[in-house]
Parts: sequence; structure tokens; C-alpha cells
Amino acid sequence: MSITYLNDARTARDNDLAPVLLTVEEAARCLRVGRTTCFALIGSGELESLLVGGLRRVPADAPAAYLARRRAERQAV
Repeated sequence: MSITYLNDARTARDNDLAPVLLTVEEAARCLRVGRTTCFALIGSGELESLLVGGLRRVPADAPAAYLARRRAERQAV
């Protein structure tokens, strides 16, 4: 028999939520690029980001949007 405690249930539910914002390092891992390259993409405006307090964050859908734009540019050529 398994006993589920309230704290365990809340933790499991919180872990199921998809992140809304990524750190720069997480976004870099999504894109399979380095941290410096990811900061360069952010600096050039190619990858959307925002400041939350003093922390740089990347919206979770921004890496996919960046790739979609790159693909569209490649197909247009």
C-alpha cells in the first residue's frame, strides 16, 4: 500500500508544470548552443528575452520561434 502525503502530491503536481521562462543556460541547451552564443543571439535581438528583476529570462516558446524564423529564412533563399 502506498501513502501519499500532501507535500508529495503538491511537489509532483508542481513538477508536471511546464516552465514559462527559461534561464539563458536552459535556452542554450534547448538550442544545443553554448551560453555565450545564446547571449549573442539575445544581444542581437534574434532570441527574445526579458529581465525579471535583475535576471535575464527567455520565454519558453522563444527558442522554437527563433528556429521557425531561421527555417523560414532558409526556405526563402
